[in-house]
Amino acid sequence: MMSQQVETVFSAEQFLLSRHSVRQYVPGITMSDEELNELLTLASSAPSSWNLQHWRFLVIREQAGKERLLPIAYGQQQVVDASAVIVVLGDLEANKVAEQVYEQATPEIRSMMKQQVDGAYANNPVLARDEAIRNASFAAQQLMLAAKAKGYDTVPMGGYDAKALIREFSIPERYVPVVMIPVGKAAKPARPTGRLPLEHQTIHESF
Repeated sequence: MMSQQVETVFSAEQFLLSRHSVRQYVPGITMSDEELNELLTLASSAPSSWNLQHWRFLVIREQAGKERLLPIAYGQQQVVDASAVIVVLGDLEANKVAEQVYEQATPEIRSMMKQQVDGAYANNPVLARDEAIRNASFAAQQLMLAAKAKGYDTVPMGGYDAKALIREFSIPERYVPVVMIPVGKAAKPARPTGRLPLEHQTIHESF
Protein backbone atom coordinates (compact mmCIF):
# COMPACT_ATOMS: atom_id res chain seq x y z
CA MET A 1 0.00 0.00 0.00
CA MET A 2 2.81 2.39 0.94
CA SER A 3 4.59 1.69 -2.37
CA GLN A 4 1.43 2.54 -4.30
CA GLN A 5 1.01 5.81 -2.35
CA VAL A 6 4.63 6.81 -3.05
CA GLU A 7 4.18 6.02 -6.74
CA THR A 8 0.99 8.12 -6.87
CA VAL A 9 2.67 11.08 -5.20
CA PHE A 10 5.65 10.79 -7.52
CA SER A 11 3.37 10.74 -10.55
CA ALA A 12 1.49 13.80 -9.30
CA GLU A 13 4.75 15.67 -8.76
CA GLN A 14 6.02 14.76 -12.22
CA PHE A 15 2.72 15.86 -13.75
CA LEU A 16 2.79 19.24 -12.02
CA LEU A 17 6.39 19.81 -13.08
CA SER A 18 5.54 18.86 -16.68
CA ARG A 19 3.32 21.90 -17.20
CA HIS A 20 5.18 24.71 -18.94
CA SER A 21 4.03 27.75 -20.88
CA VAL A 22 4.00 27.00 -24.61
CA ARG A 23 3.94 29.92 -27.03
CA GLN A 24 4.09 28.14 -30.38
CA TYR A 25 1.23 25.89 -31.48
CA VAL A 26 0.46 23.65 -34.43
CA PRO A 27 -2.19 25.57 -36.38
CA GLY A 28 -5.35 23.94 -37.70
CA ILE A 29 -5.95 21.47 -34.87
CA THR A 30 -9.60 21.40 -33.82
CA MET A 31 -10.72 20.86 -30.24
CA SER A 32 -13.98 18.93 -30.16
CA ASP A 33 -17.02 19.97 -28.13
CA GLU A 34 -16.51 16.92 -25.94
CA GLU A 35 -12.89 17.79 -25.21
CA LEU A 36 -13.80 21.39 -24.48
CA ASN A 37 -16.61 20.45 -22.13
CA GLU A 38 -14.41 17.96 -20.28
CA LEU A 39 -11.73 20.62 -19.91
CA LEU A 40 -14.11 23.28 -18.62
CA THR A 41 -15.82 20.83 -16.27
CA LEU A 42 -12.47 20.00 -14.68
CA ALA A 43 -11.56 23.69 -14.46
CA SER A 44 -14.91 24.39 -12.80
CA SER A 45 -14.09 22.04 -9.94
CA ALA A 46 -11.72 24.71 -8.58
CA PRO A 47 -12.45 26.08 -5.10
CA SER A 48 -14.16 29.42 -4.62
CA SER A 49 -15.21 31.69 -1.78
CA TRP A 50 -18.69 30.73 -0.55
CA ASN A 51 -18.76 28.35 -3.55
CA LEU A 52 -19.92 31.29 -5.70
CA GLN A 53 -17.82 30.06 -8.66
CA HIS A 54 -16.79 33.55 -9.74
CA TRP A 55 -15.35 32.47 -13.10
CA ARG A 56 -16.84 32.67 -16.57
CA PHE A 57 -15.12 31.19 -19.63
CA LEU A 58 -15.23 33.14 -22.89
CA VAL A 59 -14.27 30.44 -25.41
CA ILE A 60 -13.00 31.46 -28.84
CA ARG A 61 -12.46 28.58 -31.28
CA GLU A 62 -13.53 29.99 -34.65
CA GLN A 63 -10.59 31.20 -36.68
CA ALA A 64 -12.26 34.53 -37.39
CA GLY A 65 -12.63 35.14 -33.67
CA LYS A 66 -9.00 34.28 -33.02
CA GLU A 67 -7.96 36.68 -35.78
CA ARG A 68 -9.93 39.40 -34.00
CA LEU A 69 -7.87 38.65 -30.90
CA LEU A 70 -4.54 39.12 -32.66
CA PRO A 71 -4.33 42.95 -32.44
CA ILE A 72 -5.85 42.85 -28.95
CA ALA A 73 -2.99 40.52 -27.92
CA TYR A 74 -0.43 42.86 -29.51
CA GLY A 75 0.25 40.50 -32.40
CA GLN A 76 1.14 37.43 -30.35
CA GLN A 77 0.73 34.58 -32.84
CA GLN A 78 -0.28 31.96 -30.30
CA VAL A 79 -3.83 33.34 -30.10
CA VAL A 80 -4.28 32.57 -33.82
CA ASP A 81 -2.55 29.17 -33.97
CA ALA A 82 -3.97 27.63 -30.79
CA SER A 83 -6.98 25.32 -31.00
CA ALA A 84 -8.91 27.61 -28.66
CA VAL A 85 -8.39 30.73 -26.63
CA ILE A 86 -10.18 30.74 -23.30
CA VAL A 87 -10.55 34.13 -21.65
CA VAL A 88 -11.14 33.62 -17.94
CA LEU A 89 -13.42 36.33 -16.57
CA GLY A 90 -14.14 37.18 -12.95
CA ASP A 91 -17.70 37.90 -11.84
CA LEU A 92 -17.94 41.22 -9.98
CA GLU A 93 -21.51 40.37 -8.96
CA ALA A 94 -21.00 36.78 -7.88
CA ASN A 95 -23.18 37.42 -4.84
CA LYS A 96 -26.18 37.34 -7.20
CA VAL A 97 -25.81 33.58 -7.71
CA ALA A 98 -25.94 32.77 -3.99
CA GLU A 99 -29.62 31.84 -4.16
CA GLN A 100 -28.88 29.31 -6.90
CA VAL A 101 -25.76 27.97 -5.19
CA TYR A 102 -27.58 27.28 -1.93
CA GLU A 103 -30.82 26.16 -3.50
CA GLN A 104 -30.47 22.61 -2.12
CA ALA A 105 -29.40 23.70 1.37
CA THR A 106 -31.74 23.78 4.35
CA PRO A 107 -33.65 27.08 4.77
CA GLU A 108 -31.53 27.90 7.83
CA ILE A 109 -28.21 27.36 6.04
CA ARG A 110 -29.43 29.12 2.90
CA SER A 111 -30.49 32.17 4.92
CA MET A 112 -27.25 32.24 6.91
CA MET A 113 -25.00 31.96 3.84
CA LYS A 114 -26.93 34.58 1.88
CA GLN A 115 -26.62 36.98 4.81
CA GLN A 116 -22.88 36.38 4.91
CA VAL A 117 -22.46 36.92 1.18
CA ASP A 118 -24.74 39.94 0.94
CA GLY A 119 -23.11 41.51 4.00
CA ALA A 120 -19.63 41.06 2.54
CA TYR A 121 -20.56 42.45 -0.88
CA ALA A 122 -22.74 45.36 0.28
CA ASN A 123 -21.15 48.65 -0.84
CA ASN A 124 -17.78 46.95 -1.15
CA PRO A 125 -16.55 47.05 -4.77
CA VAL A 126 -12.96 46.41 -3.68
CA LEU A 127 -13.92 43.07 -2.15
CA ALA A 128 -16.02 42.21 -5.19
CA ARG A 129 -13.09 42.81 -7.53
CA ASP A 130 -10.59 41.02 -5.29
CA GLU A 131 -12.87 38.00 -5.01
CA ALA A 132 -13.54 37.97 -8.77
CA ILE A 133 -9.86 37.97 -9.65
CA ARG A 134 -8.74 35.64 -6.87
CA ASN A 135 -11.31 32.95 -7.51
CA ALA A 136 -11.18 33.15 -11.29
CA SER A 137 -7.42 32.65 -10.95
CA PHE A 138 -8.04 29.36 -9.15
CA ALA A 139 -10.10 28.19 -12.11
CA ALA A 140 -7.47 29.44 -14.58
CA GLN A 141 -4.72 27.38 -12.96
CA GLN A 142 -6.99 24.35 -12.82
CA LEU A 143 -7.81 24.87 -16.49
CA MET A 144 -4.14 24.75 -17.45
CA LEU A 145 -3.55 21.58 -15.45
CA ALA A 146 -6.67 19.98 -16.91
CA ALA A 147 -5.49 20.85 -20.42
CA LYS A 148 -2.13 19.20 -19.74
CA ALA A 149 -3.90 16.09 -18.49
CA LYS A 150 -5.90 16.02 -21.75
CA GLY A 151 -2.78 16.26 -23.93
CA TYR A 152 -2.93 19.99 -24.63
CA ASP A 153 -0.54 22.79 -23.74
CA THR A 154 -1.31 26.30 -22.58
CA VAL A 155 0.15 29.67 -21.79
CA PRO A 156 -1.37 32.23 -19.40
CA MET A 157 -1.36 35.66 -21.02
CA GLY A 158 -1.65 39.00 -19.30
CA GLY A 159 -0.26 40.89 -22.28
CA TYR A 160 -3.40 42.11 -24.01
CA ASP A 161 -5.51 45.25 -24.22
CA ALA A 162 -8.31 44.56 -21.73
CA LYS A 163 -10.40 47.54 -22.83
CA ALA A 164 -10.20 46.49 -26.46
CA LEU A 165 -11.09 42.90 -25.51
CA ILE A 166 -14.15 44.08 -23.61
CA ARG A 167 -15.22 46.28 -26.51
CA GLU A 168 -14.57 43.77 -29.31
CA PHE A 169 -16.32 40.85 -27.62
CA SER A 170 -19.09 42.84 -25.90
CA ILE A 171 -18.14 41.70 -22.41
CA PRO A 172 -20.68 43.08 -19.90
CA GLU A 173 -19.52 45.40 -17.11
CA ARG A 174 -20.28 42.65 -14.62
CA TYR A 175 -17.17 40.71 -15.71
CA VAL A 176 -13.49 41.61 -15.47
CA PRO A 177 -10.92 39.91 -17.74
CA VAL A 178 -8.45 38.02 -15.57
CA VAL A 179 -6.27 36.02 -17.96
CA MET A 180 -6.26 34.84 -21.57
CA ILE A 181 -5.24 31.20 -22.09
CA PRO A 182 -4.46 29.75 -25.54
CA VAL A 183 -4.91 25.97 -25.58
CA GLY A 184 -3.40 23.79 -28.29
CA LYS A 185 -0.78 21.30 -29.40
CA ALA A 186 2.80 22.47 -28.97
CA ALA A 187 4.74 23.11 -32.18
CA LYS A 188 7.93 23.51 -30.15
CA PRO A 189 8.74 22.51 -26.58
CA ALA A 190 8.38 25.16 -23.93
CA ARG A 191 11.45 27.18 -23.11
CA PRO A 192 12.92 25.89 -19.82
CA THR A 193 12.56 28.26 -16.90
CA GLY A 194 14.19 28.29 -13.50
CA ARG A 195 12.73 29.09 -10.12
CA LEU A 196 14.12 31.22 -7.32
CA PRO A 197 15.43 29.27 -4.32
CA LEU A 198 12.75 28.18 -1.86
CA GLU A 199 14.43 30.10 0.94
CA HIS A 200 14.05 33.27 -1.12
CA GLN A 201 10.31 32.69 -1.53
CA THR A 202 9.33 31.40 1.89
CA ILE A 203 8.84 33.27 5.16
CA HIS A 204 8.27 31.12 8.23
CA GLU A 205 5.98 32.44 10.96
CA SER A 206 6.75 36.18 10.54
CA PHE A 207 8.87 38.67 8.61
